[in-house]
Amino acid sequence: MSQFDSLKELLILDSNEETKFSEKQLKIIEAAIEIFSEKGFAATSTSEIAKKAGVAEGTIFRHYKTKKELLVSIVSPLMTKLLGPHFAKDFAQEVFEIEYESFETFIRNLASNRYEFVKKYIAVVKILIQEISYHEELKEPYVKLFKEHVYEKFKKIIIRFQEKDEIVDWSPDTIMRLIITTLMGTLLSLFLVLPETDWDNEAELETTIQFLINGLSVK
Repeated sequence: MSQFDSLKELLILDSNEETKFSEKQLKIIEAAIEIFSEKGFAATSTSEIAKKAGVAEGTIFRHYKTKKELLVSIVSPLMTKLLGPHFAKDFAQEVFEIEYESFETFIRNLASNRYEFVKKYIAVVKILIQEISYHEELKEPYVKLFKEHVYEKFKKIIIRFQEKDEIVDWSPDTIMRLIITTLMGTLLSLFLVLPETDWDNEAELETTIQFLINGLSVK
C-alpha cells in the first residue's frame, strides 16, 4: 500500500455524509501532498496541483478558498483528526502504558514505533516539518495532543527508571527533550534531510538507541 493509499483509507473511513470526500477532492489532496512535499508550500501553485490532479484550477477553489486553506485541510485533518488519535491515544497505549522491565526495552519500543509511523506517513510528515514554522495553526494541535495524552505518561516512565537507578537523575523534562530530539533527528536524516544517502536504516536506528541508552544510563 502506498503512502497516499494509507491516508486515503483513513479519509474514507473517517468521513461521514457531511465530510465525505468526492473523487475529485481526493485527487486534489493526493496531488497537493505530492507537490507540497517535493517543492514546499510557497513554491507550489494551484495550477500545478490542478494539472497533477487532472482537474480544472477552478475546481480547487470550489472546495478550498485559498492555497493555504488547502494546506491546512491536508495537514490538520490528516494529522490531528485522523493521525492525531494514533499519535496521541494509540501512541500512548502502544508505548507509554506498558510495564517495561528495563529502560532499554522502553527506548527500543519508542524508537520502533516512531520509525514505522514516519516511514508510513512520510509525505505528510515532510509537509508538516516544512511548514510548521510558518503557520502557527499547524503547531498548536500537536502541542495540545502531546500535553493531553503523552506528557504525563512519558514523565512517569522516566521517573520510574530514575528511581530504579537505571538512568541519570536529571530533570525528567530534559531527558524527554533529549530522547525526542535525538530520535527525531535520526528519523529526519533518514527520510527527509539526507534520504539519498545509502543508509542502513536498521543499523542507524540501532546506533541511535545505543546512544540514548549509554548517554542516559547511570555510570
